[in-house]
Amino acid sequence: MEQNQNKTNPLPAVRLGEARYQVPEPGMPRRVHARSSAVEVMTDLHRVPAATIPAEMGLDDARQAMVLRGVRMLFVVDVQRAVKGLVTANDLLGERPVTMAQTRGVKAADLVVADIMTPVEAVEAFDLSDVLMASVGDVLQALRQLGRQHALVVEMGEAGDTPAIRGIFSASQIARQMGIPPFVGEVARTFAEIEAAIGA
Repeated sequence: MEQNQNKTNPLPAVRLGEARYQVPEPGMPRRVHARSSAVEVMTDLHRVPAATIPAEMGLDDARQAMVLRGVRMLFVVDVQRAVKGLVTANDLLGERPVTMAQTRGVKAADLVVADIMTPVEAVEAFDLSDVLMASVGDVLQALRQLGRQHALVVEMGEAGDTPAIRGIFSASQIARQMGIPPFVGEVARTFAEIEAAIGA
């Protein structure tokens, strides 16, 4: 009985023949369309290290960290690397720092990331099991309904396990993979450009 449980099947081999094959460029994301699998556009944090910053980092340093890493969203973590929140380029460059500084009666330069981040309890996320069955179009529709350019993917694991953040969806990454030129700006314009490109 135990022998049958350990039995494996070899993968069938195929001959390449005379067809033309290409080797993918390293770091080049695969081209997708609205019906492609959602995992094609998810940044998998098992393969790509998460971009993190400490909650007590100043806003100028956080902006610089985004530029250096080439990202528009950072995880805000504590000393044990537990996620406390998220901060996006819109958070850092928008009105939030000015509003928060006025509310607290301090200079914007005195604020830290923890003052303007979106706390983890308020962050929208998708379950990995749902993502595995979804399409790129499903993800875009969900992001648009949430009014967000980013959303997390969580993996719940077994009962009693700590849930893990498994991935990230980014509207700008999806647009790049769909062949839409880079854009910056408000969420509504982002989705309008994506929809125009896919004929939605």
